[in-house]
Amino acid sequence: MSPDNTLLELRNIARYFDVSPPWLDRILERRGRVTLKAVDGIDLAIRKGETVGLVGESGCGKSTVARLIVGLYAPTRGSIRYDGVTIAGEGVTGDARALRLARRGMQMIFQDPYASLNPRWRVADIVAEPLRAHAPATPRTELDERVVALLLQVGLAAADGAKYPHQFSGGQRQRISIARALSTNPHFLVCDEPTSALDVSVQAQVLDLVARIRRERGLTVLFISHDLAVVRRVCDETVVMQHGEIVERGRTVELLDAPRHPYTRLLLDSVPRPAWDEAPGVEAADRVLA
Repeated sequence: MSPDNTLLELRNIARYFDVSPPWLDRILERRGRVTLKAVDGIDLAIRKGETVGLVGESGCGKSTVARLIVGLYAPTRGSIRYDGVTIAGEGVTGDARALRLARRGMQMIFQDPYASLNPRWRVADIVAEPLRAHAPATPRTELDERVVALLLQVGLAAADGAKYPHQFSGGQRQRISIARALSTNPHFLVCDEPTSALDVSVQAQVLDLVARIRRERGLTVLFISHDLAVVRRVCDETVVMQHGEIVERGRTVELLDAPRHPYTRLLLDSVPRPAWDEAPGVEAADRVLA
């Protein structure tokens, strides 16, 4: 892989959590500390303009990787580089401006649209929040125009900006989350199972929306999912995780048609093969396969 074409690179990334019982319980039961190795030494590089799927069973570390990338967790070990700038871990740059620009260039769509939106804020304030944080000098009129344009782009109305999240369905809330993620004009988008909390018919709409925006904006996407049929339709490459480690990576169609690792074969055996053709959303033309 050419370094010039690499947008995101994770080097020997690990994230451990202390899940020990309370101190007094450990003393009484004569037990030591307990450490959960959610992510344990993974290496991952994503090229510009590429959509990479990250799959694996629940608890394998997929969402932890997403949160490490966007800065919600700090790595226990290793480093993360974005567009040539080390943004986390060992060797992190001291250039505050470079870090700010790198962070502005990546956004995340969370799994649960019911939990990821502040119920006390109006939609316009939710969508404008990242832009206020990264560009506080933006004039109010320009901010309002930007919010309206984003709402229209994701299929909502300008008047929806005055409403609250509880006034929308799950699919509409996820559209609001997508509008918020696009507010800073990011180059890299992390989608953490964005359709898992939605009905199947709504999943198709959200997936088509993400695919259209990716195509129009030329985004690089990390798409985390447990639905292999959806991953087959939307991702150029697929990475398989097990117990916090990467066990296989390859071009999506090739990997799913002829998996090499026993764990990948186990995942595929758990999915009815007719589901390949029944996955919701995303036209086949949107796939960019080598």
